[in-house]
Amino acid sequence: MKISRILFIVMALLSFNLHHAQESSTENKLSLDEGPISSQFEYISKKSGNYRADGVRYEVVKEYNLGKLRQNVLDSINEFNNNIKQLNATISGHVETINSLNKKLEETTNNLASVTEEKDSMSFLGFLVSKSTYNFILWTIIATLLLLLLFFIYRFRNSNILTQEAKVALSELETEYEDHRRRALEREQKISRQLQDELNKQKKSK
Repeated sequence: MKISRILFIVMALLSFNLHHAQESSTENKLSLDEGPISSQFEYISKKSGNYRADGVRYEVVKEYNLGKLRQNVLDSINEFNNNIKQLNATISGHVETINSLNKKLEETTNNLASVTEEKDSMSFLGFLVSKSTYNFILWTIIATLLLLLLFFIYRFRNSNILTQEAKVALSELETEYEDHRRRALEREQKISRQLQDELNKQKKSK
């Protein structure tokens, strides 16, 4: 029974010493010269005294510690402001870069659209037309020229036939004219001989 009490007392003392050592270690780590603002406030709280007046509890803080804490807070705020300025400058730089990239992307997109349009289009009389329209116009012109060629060939053949027929008719007419002229000449010669014979007869009768 005594041994268990002794063990209990020893364990309680060890636990108290361990807890006190942890608090001392934590308190030793707290400082106004380093660490985050929250730990500095905790340091002020641990280092402050307290008293009651009229039933109200007051905390008594050293003026030096309060001034040091205020300066640390201001320094932290200035550091935060500087970080904010740097972040804003970085953001502005990123925004400018993004705007520049967007502009280049827009130019690239426009160039790609222009190249695609030129690729899918053909120049006709100085105007860009789609390939389907260009092919339609081209084949229409080819078909029109082919029809005109066939028409002129047809007209030429008809004209050639008419020319040949005219030549044949002219040849026949010339032949007929030569026959007529020859017959007329023969008749004229015959009449001349008859006239001469009559004249000769009249001379003899005298």
